[in-house]
Amino acid sequence: MENDQMRLAKRMAVLGFCSRREADEYILKGWVKVNGQVATEKGMRVTENDRITLNAEAKQQQSGRVTILLNKPVGYVSAQPEKGYKAALDLIVKENRWTEDGSNVRFNERHRYGLAPAGRLDIDSVGLLVLTQDGRVAKQLIGENSDIEKEYLVRVTGKIAANGLQLLNHGLSLDGQKLLPARVSWQNEDQLRFILKQGKKRQIRRMCELVGLRVTALKRIRMGKVKLGALPPGKWRYLGHNETFG
Repeated sequence: MENDQMRLAKRMAVLGFCSRREADEYILKGWVKVNGQVATEKGMRVTENDRITLNAEAKQQQSGRVTILLNKPVGYVSAQPEKGYKAALDLIVKENRWTEDGSNVRFNERHRYGLAPAGRLDIDSVGLLVLTQDGRVAKQLIGENSDIEKEYLVRVTGKIAANGLQLLNHGLSLDGQKLLPARVSWQNEDQLRFILKQGKKRQIRRMCELVGLRVTALKRIRMGKVKLGALPPGKWRYLGHNETFG
């Protein structure tokens, strides 16, 4: 039926082949087949029953894309900075590569091009920042249907509301929408551990404010199966071929 159709690029993203932007690029290059026939129009519509395949050139291009893990320090913004601010990308230089990076990936200046943050950290937050050239990784971490956990250590001040911890786990709303359940627990008298599957702008800081707390320090220590570990502040490493977030 007509209602079951969707744009080819969207279907490719749903299947996890690539991002929609990458799908459009592959279609224009003639790298995509639908039921064995080369797709020639970005706007082509398909159904769930149509068989979609990528050719060798597309797969080779994907295999050459890198994902970088950075321990972001305070004072750097995750994406394109406004005037007077520094971008996290400025730290992705050969000299800042962690000496204990075990990925065996050879550094190339091309690896800096097209890197985008998959799950931002604000300028005052630190810890694990994922920068990737691969739309599949971005979709997995921050796509609308992502179920990847993100774990944070959060230092706070103030007096928490009587039912504050319960509300942090489930019951708060931001921007007129109820938040998904989280897992929040005390690590010590002034530090909370947050495990979320959402990533609204300044979500943890705003959640804390709603229960009477103010965040003084925030550090992301895990995204899915990938941990910050011993990666020093300001240093980066490649995601290894044997590492996955899900």
